Amino acid sequence: MSKISAGLIADIGGTNARFALCTSLMEIISPLTISCCEHDSLESAINAYLNKIDHQDLEIITAAIAVACPVLDDKVSMVNNDWTFSISELKQHLGLKSLNVVNDFVAQALAIPYLKEDQKLKIGSGSPVKGFPIAVVGPGTGLGVSILVPRGDGGWEALASEGGHATMPAPYPEEERIIAALRQEYGHVSAERVVSGMGLTNLYRTLLTLRGQEGVSLDPAEISKKALKGDSLCREAVQMMFGLLGTLAGNLALTVGALGGVYIAGGIIPREGLLDMFKESSFRVRFEAKGRFTSYLSRIPTYVVISEYPAFLGLSGLIKKNINN
Repeated sequence: MSKISAGLIADIGGTNARFALCTSLMEIISPLTISCCEHDSLESAINAYLNKIDHQDLEIITAAIAVACPVLDDKVSMVNNDWTFSISELKQHLGLKSLNVVNDFVAQALAIPYLKEDQKLKIGSGSPVKGFPIAVVGPGTGLGVSILVPRGDGGWEALASEGGHATMPAPYPEEERIIAALRQEYGHVSAERVVSGMGLTNLYRTLLTLRGQEGVSLDPAEISKKALKGDSLCREAVQMMFGLLGTLAGNLALTVGALGGVYIAGGIIPREGLLDMFKESSFRVRFEAKGRFTSYLSRIPTYVVISEYPAFLGLSGLIKKNINN
């Protein structure tokens, strides 16, 4: 009996590596999450995944991997963990006919056209306009940004971006105090320094320091947990991050003319409890707060991606093309 051709898909972040297999019909099989810190290389994590699943009926001939870092040439160096690999060598070692390696938010962006209505949650007003770009932004371990540009054939082209490392603006005095303090520590304060998992830790610690308390660094999961239990300072840090994300998302929408919509992805916002806080936050108000262009932004819809494995949707489209070509 002949084996079914399949591909390996992987979403590699700073904390977790998510794997699955995918058929030419974009059927996602055997998803599994592995902690990055348990392996010293991407190849080691891939082999561990393959050893844990049953894939005897499948012939893995291709792979599509999303990484949380720039993909500029053959050598890829992760930003938020210490993995480094060669695309050509990995392809050879795994015995693949083809291998796509893309930025993680390119994969998130490629997923947007495949999302079903129950895989996204609309925040605020506005309606998408066909034929215009879509922006994707969101906090996880870091802060990802990508743009979907419509093609003439009805498809989409996803543009890689390092917008998370652009300078963070501070529209309000309290935020300016925070950013000024962080500037003393880091020199340059990027958006990722305050809108991400590490950013949430930075906000909480700096809020403590500015109020004359010891600057304790809690991890983002603990801050979120305490915020949901009513801790006022943790709630302030979380709500400040949501407001800053609104400012960033509005800037991004203006920059690329994202009348097709703005999608909030990443692993933080969709978490249980935090999503309710996000819906009640200043995000949408801050998104629209652009003076003379408030009415322009009020027309642009914003969504939270609530699919469990959104990057897999985008990567599965690449696998389909690789198998069928």
